[in-house]
Amino acid sequence: MKAKIGFVSLGCSKNLCDTEVMLHHLAEAGYEITPEESEADVVIVNTCAFIESAKKESIDNILDIAWLKENHTLKGLIVTGCLAERYREQVLTEMPEVDAVLGVGSIHKIVAAVESILAGKENKYTSFEDKELCALGGDRVITTGDHMAYLKIAEGCSNRCTYCAIPLIRGKMRSRTMKDIVEEATMLDAMGIKELNLIAQDTTAYGIDLYDKYMLPELIRGITDATNIPWIRLLYCYPDKITDELIAEIRDNPRVVKYIDIPVQHINDDILRRMNRHGDSAMIRETIAKLRREVPGIVLRSTAIVGFPGETKAQFEELCQFVKDTKFERFGAFTYSREEDTPAYDFPDQVDDKTANRRMDILMRTQMNISEAFNKSRVGQILHIMCEGFDPVAEAHFGRSYGEAADIDGKIWFTTSKPNLRIAEGEMIDVRITEALDYDLVGELLL
Repeated sequence: MKAKIGFVSLGCSKNLCDTEVMLHHLAEAGYEITPEESEADVVIVNTCAFIESAKKESIDNILDIAWLKENHTLKGLIVTGCLAERYREQVLTEMPEVDAVLGVGSIHKIVAAVESILAGKENKYTSFEDKELCALGGDRVITTGDHMAYLKIAEGCSNRCTYCAIPLIRGKMRSRTMKDIVEEATMLDAMGIKELNLIAQDTTAYGIDLYDKYMLPELIRGITDATNIPWIRLLYCYPDKITDELIAEIRDNPRVVKYIDIPVQHINDDILRRMNRHGDSAMIRETIAKLRREVPGIVLRSTAIVGFPGETKAQFEELCQFVKDTKFERFGAFTYSREEDTPAYDFPDQVDDKTANRRMDILMRTQMNISEAFNKSRVGQILHIMCEGFDPVAEAHFGRSYGEAADIDGKIWFTTSKPNLRIAEGEMIDVRITEALDYDLVGELLL
């Protein structure tokens, strides 16, 4: 009987796609995947190292699994992902509990790492193949349910924002071929996937390295021509690459949900320049205005960084006013994380943690009022939503409309007039909204 493998997947949806590729390799090799780490023979922790809090979460999870190794029947602990890639020497020398370490270019070696541990080999199994030469994509075990999947269309990033370590960890941007992506989308369609989330570090840069032009609109058309997936959602879209052609595709293609994720990170021109963000505040404002004008009802999500080195009170207040004026339906903020080997690490006038945290609280309180007002505006509307399950404690189903992305936005909770009626996960239904909460909505199923 083959050993049982447990998995802890941390960080972003792009990292989750790597987890799903590793799960496929292990399943093909005959290993049983268990959701209970305490029942596993080997546990794999696929880590994140984007910002300080993510690194801490990764280390905490590694140590939690190490405790299982000391106190249960766990035979091995494997660390993969961004923390393993960026801090390989520290993981190898300072974490004796770890039995194998794989870089981001070596996820295809996961079976070999497991076999090395189970064979009782004394030396740690390590592999750090060139991340820019590794194969992109690959068969996956979808972990996000039977109705929704992420589809990573590129790896790495070439933007070189001064605060970001991703190019150091993941390398320059490499797009998958359109043929490869469309084939995977076709397979996901055959599996019954109803929502496809297109992701990359910079989704809008897709194709520039292969085809010498931004090819996201063509890719969307290729997917819609080859599949019947009803919802295609765009995440991680940089404002400087949101072209008129892409806006027209969002507007005119009924299967592209009227939702776009645009990380602006700041609005002050001096901060944007020192972040090495492409484009200025005027471009950001015009892109947002054009999206609102051309795509009625579009839901905009964005993120911002507060406490970037040198950020003054006036520059922060400019960001707050921008958020108030723009009224993003969805918005998140992060405090600047000082990352080694990035240009911003050595910038003068680092903002202290107390000030950065206070600014983030102010900004998110501002956004809460905006989100609450948006939710209240939806009361009385009939929304077409995708059911995602039933909560027996709340005695209600829950799901999402086009205006809520999985994992990062709120939910729509709904009841039915028939107490014993259960709506299948992935079923598309209509719900009348009756109540607005801070981030969630409440409604009733229309029969």
